[in-house]
Amino acid sequence: MDEKEAARAAVREFLTTRRARVTPADAGLPPQGTRRRVKGLRREEVALLAGVSPEYYVRLERGQATGPSAGVVDAVAGVLRLDDDERAHLDRLLAALTPAARKRSRGAAKDLVTPGIRVLLDSMDHLPAVVFNGRFDILAVNTLGHALLAPVFELPGRTNSARFLFLDEPRARDLFPEWDGIAADTVAMLRIEAGRHPDDPDLTGLIGELATRSTEFRARWATNDVRTPRAGAKTFRHPLIGEVTLPYETLRIDAVSGQILSVYTPRPGTPEADAIRLLASWNADPDSRNTRPEPRGLT
Repeated sequence: MDEKEAARAAVREFLTTRRARVTPADAGLPPQGTRRRVKGLRREEVALLAGVSPEYYVRLERGQATGPSAGVVDAVAGVLRLDDDERAHLDRLLAALTPAARKRSRGAAKDLVTPGIRVLLDSMDHLPAVVFNGRFDILAVNTLGHALLAPVFELPGRTNSARFLFLDEPRARDLFPEWDGIAADTVAMLRIEAGRHPDDPDLTGLIGELATRSTEFRARWATNDVRTPRAGAKTFRHPLIGEVTLPYETLRIDAVSGQILSVYTPRPGTPEADAIRLLASWNADPDSRNTRPEPRGLT
């Protein structure tokens, strides 16, 4: 499949899966007595609700429409109930249909971490911190971040959190009790990255590896869901500090496109902060590494 066909396929798959989510009742259409043969809205129903001809919407969904106006895309996005992440993703997919945009998209995420970011990581000796690129390669991590995410670094091959989630699934489920949600978010963010950089060979190779080796990844990839990185909270079941839920912040690194600094930020004085302090204390004492404490839980 050449670049143009790949771009068209991405538009088609995304719009088809979004259309399948919206029922006629959701869209305010009257009930129909005949048995429906499609899941969600038909193409002609989307066209009717968006105020475009059925023929034009078919071309749009197939990636064959030439330069759809912002008003048309807005109308379609409204009918399909796209959220902000999905609308931005659709804009990128439609833009990628032009040769100039496909050429610009080849600037994939860089793997070089600047000296200033490394100084910043090292200075955060009380908070776990890690730098990812858009493919979820771990590019840099501070000592405490390495201790928190230790199992991720034990998987042979590229140090990549998506590979750990899907190719070392039993241990990933042990480390992340809420594995299903984390897995879904990870795939949705990889979808965003694929929309930004469809020609990145490292990203293509990663997606191919995961799709070949993991049925869980294939199922989630087929949904075409998208999500941008944002702050939240993640639960760990750590062998040293027990089960702990840590808030985190995600910060884009402006100096290098595509890199994200993720910092776990438990509030001072909380049990979560105490757990991280315990992890830091254990990690700082070389003698204690040979005698691991019994796992504990937060009370």
